[in-house]
Amino acid sequence: MTKAVAGPVRRGLLFWIVLAAAIFVGANAHLLYVAVQSDPGCIPHLKEPGSAAGQYRAAKSSC
Repeated sequence: MTKAVAGPVRRGLLFWIVLAAAIFVGANAHLLYVAVQSDPGCIPHLKEPGSAAGQYRAAKSSC
């Protein structure tokens, strides 16, 4: 009797494992796509270190 139940249970477990892996791979592929395609553009910022508190500049500006 346990062998008759083991087949459907094993297939069900395999389905959920494959589904979870597909979601994981898909989500990571989407994050990679968005990271590569997004370009925030240049925004105004300080080019030289500021002397007052709260004045920051880009560590390595690409503009």
